[in-house]
Amino acid sequence: MISFWEKHSLLQYDCIVIGNGMTGLSVAASIKEKYPNSKVLILEKGLLPTGASTKNAGFACFGSPTEILADIQHMGEQSALQLIEKRKKGLERLKMRLGEKKINARYHGGFELLNKEKQLNKDQIDYLNELLMPVFKDRVFRQYDHLIREFGFNQDYIQQLIYNPFEYQIDTGKMVKSLMEYVQMKKVKIITGAEVKHWEEDDSGAFKVHVEGGIHEKLVFQTEKIALCTNAFSRHFFPEWDINPGRGHVLVTAPIPALKFKGAFHFDEGFYYFRNYKKRIIFGGGRNLDFATENTTSFDKNPQIVKDLKHKLQHIILNNKITPVVEDIWTGIMAFGSYDKNPIVKEIGRNTVAGVRLNGMGVAISSVLGDEIAALLYNTKSPS
Repeated sequence: MISFWEKHSLLQYDCIVIGNGMTGLSVAASIKEKYPNSKVLILEKGLLPTGASTKNAGFACFGSPTEILADIQHMGEQSALQLIEKRKKGLERLKMRLGEKKINARYHGGFELLNKEKQLNKDQIDYLNELLMPVFKDRVFRQYDHLIREFGFNQDYIQQLIYNPFEYQIDTGKMVKSLMEYVQMKKVKIITGAEVKHWEEDDSGAFKVHVEGGIHEKLVFQTEKIALCTNAFSRHFFPEWDINPGRGHVLVTAPIPALKFKGAFHFDEGFYYFRNYKKRIIFGGGRNLDFATENTTSFDKNPQIVKDLKHKLQHIILNNKITPVVEDIWTGIMAFGSYDKNPIVKEIGRNTVAGVRLNGMGVAISSVLGDEIAALLYNTKSPS
């Protein structure tokens, strides 16, 4: 049962953000930066962010060379370039908002590993560098094959190494924790364990947001505006949207004293990715082995993918020189479009805006999406 005091002080807000991941937190931050007196509430169905914001491997990236070439083939050159520019701006916005220390940025660069069948020729590398020059104002990709042996990779599998200096590592947990602290400092209220079931507009033009969870089991919040930031879980509200969940597996090893490499690494068009964390390896991917099974919102592990990750870790990354101890394995849920890698950012009704389907690039893109969603909600121009 709800008291008089709760109805008048705890259930009424100017804006409710559904989803406490990076996009939802970024929307709340953008609103409070521009409208500091606005009463903003974030509702999250999990006790921690549910999707992938706190479950990724910790990359600040914009796309590996083969991934970009594949995107150009499917999306067209101009659309792919615009998306890369948005990812770059998003990373800049994240650093501007929180600072480098609070995301634990580590500038070791990014690398793509290529086998003999997938090597890029000079013309392809030159083409990408020319295409990206207006965005980065510098040559992005350079061939660094001499580091393959130095990093200890299996040279029977890896024959080419493409380096770019613009990628870096972040600490995923520290970043999201800092973003939560940032919005809470600005007096944004966050309620976890609160699953939004539906909302409806009342006679006054405000919204009633129906929530289940906690001791009260069912609550109805009131708000003037709603931002839907539930990524792969948005099909609960809009099942007709082109949103396909994609489960990602990530493992972490025990410390490896003899670890030879530092950086953010990708192979197989970005479907596999790994990095060092101090002397540990964080390694994820493999969704392309079993797309049908991985098109799910279940956090269960796929034994086929776990086996594949362990095999590639041992034989490709560590070249059978070290037997790693895998200390932990987890999964996160991303959201993808069938063909389009652009996120969905659109008005879904009066004073309601969705920002979903981040296509595995939430770290890079969520901060600019926060600005765009807030601008749509308040009918203002998004910062460039």
